[in-house]
Amino acid sequence: MRHPLHAICPYFAMFPERFVAEQLLAYTRPKDLVFDPFCGRGTTVLESLLNGRAAIGSDINPVAACVAGAKAQVPELQAVLARLNALEELFEAIDERATPPSDFFATCFHVKTFAQIAFLRERLTWQDDPTDRFIAAVILGVLHGESHRSAMCLSNRMPRTISTKPDYSVRWWRERGLEPPERDAFKILRQAASFRYSKLPPRAHGKVVLTDSRKAAERFVEHNGKVALVVTSPPYLDTTDYSEDQWLRLWFLGGSERPVHRLNRDDRHTVPTDYWSFLSEVWNGTEPLLRESSTIVIRIGGTRLAKDALLEGLQSGLSEAMKRRTVRALHSGRSSEITKRQTNSFRPGTKPERLEHDFTFQVT
Repeated sequence: MRHPLHAICPYFAMFPERFVAEQLLAYTRPKDLVFDPFCGRGTTVLESLLNGRAAIGSDINPVAACVAGAKAQVPELQAVLARLNALEELFEAIDERATPPSDFFATCFHVKTFAQIAFLRERLTWQDDPTDRFIAAVILGVLHGESHRSAMCLSNRMPRTISTKPDYSVRWWRERGLEPPERDAFKILRQAASFRYSKLPPRAHGKVVLTDSRKAAERFVEHNGKVALVVTSPPYLDTTDYSEDQWLRLWFLGGSERPVHRLNRDDRHTVPTDYWSFLSEVWNGTEPLLRESSTIVIRIGGTRLAKDALLEGLQSGLSEAMKRRTVRALHSGRSSEITKRQTNSFRPGTKPERLEHDFTFQVT
């Protein structure tokens, strides 16, 4: 049975925890340090901790940093429940309640539910406090979803994986006569948080930082020369823009009230040459963290890049970034069919990639 912490919040391009477990068994020993520069929802970090390894990760996306960070430093359940109780008491004591700032928010959330969400958005210091971060991660997991099927989500009917655009959402709801359900956010959060502790969390803590992956080594100076294994999945070429697809969760973490399109950052590339240049910079930023002998496992895909081109691009980029070392591919790559194309959900005109490929490199 998978650990319930893995599913605290859905996320794009997530590889299964068994994939990470296989790499841990093959290339590490207990207490070895594992790193994921594109940690996403934290599968590598959490699975490493559950298997007795140390773990660190980075991501430029606040949603990823929040969710993965919650898994890296899991607080005691009693601390989570006590904090929720204190927040609820404070909410009940205030006279002025936030009102929806736009037509979208008024149609997405019941007015009472929105007031609770807005209060939590304002009060939770998720970047600094592990307990608040865990609560924020739980909120992200229930913030929107298929409310006609589950009472454990706060919004009008919406996919759980993706935040649909405001104008489209309002039009879709009104055409179908859908009203937002009145949900008690504090009650749902207590239930959702408690479920994540139905299996014991990892005893050890890891660390996740919100940063550009190219600068990760600057944020993990204390781990220089200690990483035994990198397990990661870079953003695939021309597949999705996280800042658009996760805009509502980003809003809760302090972002804009509407989707913001950001091109050619850590989470999106459209030109192959720029893509490979970007990844080479990531490997260059990772190199100081590696032990004298280490392993890098990369799961990657892309609609316009064949397997041979991917291997060539990775080999070239790693060798260029790690000139002081020898980089050797351990095999020509292992391919698997993508069965859940979450990266392409609700994105008109996007051609879904059919295969993803795993490559393993020995660095000495």
